[in-house]
Parts: sequence; C-alpha cells; structure tokens
Amino acid sequence: MSTSSYDYDKPPELYDGLRLHQNENTRGCSPRVIEALAALRPEQIALYPPYKAVVDACAAHFAVTPDRIALTNGLDEGIFATSVACLRPLATGPAEAIVPQPAFEILASNAAVAGARPVEVPPRPDFEFALDEVLAAITPSTRGVFLTNPNNPTGISMPMAAIQTIARRVPKGAVVFVDEAYADFAGATFIPELPDFPNVIVGRTFAKAHGLAGLRVGAILGAPDTLAPIRQAIGVYSVNAAAVVALQAALADEAFVLDYLRQVRESKALVYAMCDRLGVKYWKSDANFVLVRTGGDPRGIATATAARGIYLRDRGSEPGCEGCIRITAGIVEHTRRGLAVLEEVLCAAH
Repeated sequence: MSTSSYDYDKPPELYDGLRLHQNENTRGCSPRVIEALAALRPEQIALYPPYKAVVDACAAHFAVTPDRIALTNGLDEGIFATSVACLRPLATGPAEAIVPQPAFEILASNAAVAGARPVEVPPRPDFEFALDEVLAAITPSTRGVFLTNPNNPTGISMPMAAIQTIARRVPKGAVVFVDEAYADFAGATFIPELPDFPNVIVGRTFAKAHGLAGLRVGAILGAPDTLAPIRQAIGVYSVNAAAVVALQAALADEAFVLDYLRQVRESKALVYAMCDRLGVKYWKSDANFVLVRTGGDPRGIATATAARGIYLRDRGSEPGCEGCIRITAGIVEHTRRGLAVLEEVLCAAH
C-alpha cells in the first residue's frame, strides 16, 4: 500500500460537444424541475431557503427519519465536511484515512486537506474488492475509511458484507464513508443497514439519475449522533433556493427517473456489444458508465474523439486502469453517437 496526498484538477470546461466524460445525466432533468424553477417568486430568491419540506421529501425517498439526513451542496460537500469533522489530528500525530483504489480523486485529496494521511490500498486484478488488504491497513490512527459503491471509475460494486466487516473492525471513533453516487443505477444501497452500523455514513447525490448536477445538491445519511459534528462543517444555507424547489420536483417524478435508468441499461448493453465485437476488454458496470481498456493510448483516443465532438474520459493514470477510458452511458441516442465515433477511432488506431 502507499501513502500520499494529491491535488484534484477539475476536467477542462468542454461544453461544445457530446459530454460522455463526466458521468452526467445526458437527458437532462425532469420537465417538472423546469416548471418548479420557473415558478420561483422574487421573494423566494431574496430569502434564505427553508429546508423542512425538502428534507422531509428526501427522508421519505430514502425511507429514513429526517434526523438521519443532512442536505449538502452536492455530494462533494458531504465528503469534505466529513473529512473536516472526522479527520482532525490526533494527539499521536495525523489521523489516517484509508482509500481503496481506484477511487474518486477528492476522497484522498479532501483527507489531506483536513490534515489526515491518506492510505491508498492498491486494487486487485480485475478490481475484485480488496477486503483483506483494507483490513490490514487499519491501525489505531485510522479515523476514516472511504469506499465508493459502485466504484468510480470501474462501475463494480463491493459486497455489502464487506462494508459491515470494515465497520466492525475500525477503531472506536472512526467512520466508514460509503460514497453511493451511482447507487440509483445499481439498485442496491447500504442505507437499510445504517441502524445497525452507527459509524457508517452514506453519501448520495441527485446529480446523476435525477439530472441535477448543475444545481449542486446531495445528502449524507447516518445516525444522528454521527452526523452532528459533520453538520457543523456544512454551510448554514449551502443548498440554495433553486436546488430546494428543484429537488422536490425531481423526487416527485419517479417515472422520469425509471425511464432514464432503463435507457442507461440499454446503453451499457450497446457498449458491451461494441467491445465484444472489437475484442476490447471492459468491465460490466453497476453505474451509468463503462470502463474500457482500449489497448492503446487512452489520452490519444480521448483527444481523437474530442476532435469529432465526443468527449470521453482518459482514466489511464488511475491505479489498475492503465490503457483505459471511461464512457458515460446515458440515453440510447447519445450512446449510439458516441460509440460510432469511438469505434472509428479504435479501428483507425489498429
């Protein structure tokens, strides 16, 4: 295992083509969201937003009581607030935060910003979850374990039992943060287990399946006592009035989300079929994207598709992801367009 800290660089601002590189909702948000935003009154924008109604709606959505949920300015804020609140230096030195790799880059970055020492656990071949290695990395200084389920960038889910085992093994006072940004696509969540594991926090976002990435709204869920210090690290009014009304409208349109989930499944099947036809390695994904090992230079491939208006993500520098690109699977029409260009580029490269 390795220990390091590193900066997170946002991807370039590429908005003039088909964005299949950021795992966004390629369909957009529900029409009900647009209606709710258009109905905002001047005084609603001039006042600090009320949260009770939207918190109650989110609690009902996740089948928890309102005291077990905190809204955040995107899931990113939930991760950062958890790092700030839970990874403060110990009397014996820095706290340690275990981050199995590959992982969303800000997990280790935020831990380092909070003054902790990120402990990165390398991946196993084919990205089988490295439970034994994570358990071996736990020390008396461990104050956080940051897991992504399904994983980003692989799309592979870890066993729920592995999360339970880790939660039982970490020292008293440590938290296990489960980033479930893509759980809507997987159809599985650790949330029902939270009452039995008060040291586990689940992070969710409404950016992906609900199409609210531009409004920046997420949530963290857990035991009230566990959330209490984290709430203090969240801005008092960090979720804005537009996000409040939009989220309530999005949660009320379940049919829209279910149809998008269907299109994502169809799109992933198209990606798998192309890879099978070309003899290209890929990993079946529980998320809204597919990791593909192109067998060539992933940066060059992403550059070549971008020149044709299709943005894909080079993931070749991530541990275990050498030679890989990641492609968002959204609405079927967009996936077909993206794959047509990707196939041209791959065939030209070989």
